[in-house]
Formats: sequence, C-alpha cells, structure tokens
Amino acid sequence: MSTAKTKLDTGLVRELAAILREADLGEVEIEHDGLRIRVSKPAAPVMQSAVMAAPVAAAPVAAAAAPAAAGAPAAPAVSDNAIKSPMVGTVYLSPEPGTKQFFNIGDKVKKGDTLMLVEAMKTFNPVEADRAGTLTALYVTDSQPVEFGEPLALIE
Repeated sequence: MSTAKTKLDTGLVRELAAILREADLGEVEIEHDGLRIRVSKPAAPVMQSAVMAAPVAAAPVAAAAAPAAAGAPAAPAVSDNAIKSPMVGTVYLSPEPGTKQFFNIGDKVKKGDTLMLVEAMKTFNPVEADRAGTLTALYVTDSQPVEFGEPLALIE
C-alpha cells in the first residue's frame, strides 16, 4: 500500500479537480493500477444556503398555489397515455421566448409534430406527438423544470 501512495501524481489530482469544476460535478473518482483517487466538492455550505433560501421562496409559492387550485377547475387527471419527458430538463412551449406556442389545448396535431422542447445541457430536444389527435391536456407550463418520465401532454 505504501508503494501506491508514493506513486501518487499530484498533477492528476489537479486535473481531476479541474474536471470537477468544468463539468460542475460534485465528485470524480478514478481507479488505475490499484490506486483509487476521489475528488469531491464540500457540500455543506451549498446545502446550508439552499436550505435557508428554500423556506423564503417556498412559502409564497405554496400560499399562491393553494388558492388558485381551490378556485380553479380541477386539473385533468394524468392519463397512462400521456406523452412523457424523455429527459431531465426545462420545458419550453414555444420555439423562442415571446413567440406563439407550438400547440394549445384543443389544437389538432399530427404524429411527429413538435409539441414542445426540453432543454438539457444547453441542447433543445423536440418532444414530438407520438400519434395524431387533439391536444387535450398540458401538464406543464413554459420554462418549468421536468424530470425523466414526467407527464407533459395528452393527445386523444
């Protein structure tokens, strides 16, 4: 084990740290010839600021959403046939800010029509209609973050 420690290349550790910063990763680990190197960012300061900011931001949003949901008509139930997000990212309902949405509820769509975009890692990925029909529900709003597999829209 002591021979592995003497072979440690500090330049390699610096390169890994640079990769960590450039790719905005939390941790990088490599293993080569029995030597394992792990470089990670400290998470505690980031977590504290996020926890402190969350209650301030969450309270007004939750308070505003509750009355709107109570007074508004019930949102359509999510169908098993819903078009789901192909990735984690941010949804955009129009091709560019300030332009008309690709489609609105009630519009007829054809198979292959672009319904919206999901931006991930600065790449805009089209979400296409998997069938022809009428767009009956949008489960997301413009610029909303989405998770993989999250329902986006319904075509019936």
